[in-house]
Amino acid sequence: MTLEDWGWTPFFTAQMKPWKKSGWLPARVIRGEKNYFRVWTLQGELTVRFAGKIRHKAGSRVDFPVVGDWVMVEPQSGQRGIIHALLTRKSSFSRNLPGRRKTKGQERAEQQVIAANVDLVFIVSGLDRDFNIRRIERYLTLVSSSGADAVVLLNKTDLCESPEKYKAQVEEISGNTPVHLFMARHPGQLEILFNYMQPGKTIALLGSSGVGKSTILNGMLGEERQKIGAVSQADGKGRHTTTHRELILFPTGGILMDNPGMRELHLWGNADDLTESFADIETLAADCKFSDCQHKTEPGCAVTKALEAGTLNSERLVSYHKLKNELQSLTQQKNKS
Repeated sequence: MTLEDWGWTPFFTAQMKPWKKSGWLPARVIRGEKNYFRVWTLQGELTVRFAGKIRHKAGSRVDFPVVGDWVMVEPQSGQRGIIHALLTRKSSFSRNLPGRRKTKGQERAEQQVIAANVDLVFIVSGLDRDFNIRRIERYLTLVSSSGADAVVLLNKTDLCESPEKYKAQVEEISGNTPVHLFMARHPGQLEILFNYMQPGKTIALLGSSGVGKSTILNGMLGEERQKIGAVSQADGKGRHTTTHRELILFPTGGILMDNPGMRELHLWGNADDLTESFADIETLAADCKFSDCQHKTEPGCAVTKALEAGTLNSERLVSYHKLKNELQSLTQQKNKS
């Protein structure tokens, strides 16, 4: 195996100059376990921890390694090592850390990086009780702000009477993002996913608990690598069967990142991140009479005109306002921090 197999590119090579004579190795974080990480290097897998100076210099959680990061590691005996540096990320998934945090009585924002250096994201949604078009909009916005591309997988078509209807709903809001109907338990459909796998490219699986991410992973690997939990018949919600993030290298090329289901997905970014996930509304807004139109009661608003004409879904606009307000509020909190 080579560094390129694990996603190394000239982007990271350009950052190597300060450490060329250090004897340290470039390594990719493939799994995190409390205070330790598993990394892959040209010497094989190592169990590592980060040096104290990283903690000392860290300005926030963003400065600590996460799964997918490239780091510089000093090898030690017993297949162990120490992380001395974190290389700049080419993409990262972040959310506003769940929970209410306050400083001097005021709420503050805190960025939590979920995963790093991902090229493509499979947004997985179940066509059972899990289906939620507004949640898919939120995931699309998250991916848009990360720097990665997205593909939407509508899984469990066998549990849905009219899957094409749901696909049409998603295609209305997904812009140029591909949307596939999918049945993870059918081996023949895995070819859809393999068509996206390329050597050195990292693909992440994102979605709520119980949407079938572990079934997808097991099918692609041809083995029961991840446990599959039952979905509650009462509320349609699945149990968290994946408890950690992990990078898995495929023999045919490409890297897949499995992620635990997230019940709380607080966005991190700014209002500009809605440009792609709400391209239809942004396009309409370009024809508004006022450049600072809020698309509510202003005269000459092309967005509300489309709403009245029935060419724009009212729930879509409500979701747009909700996410925009969330991101604007986040920006204000960040400015106060």
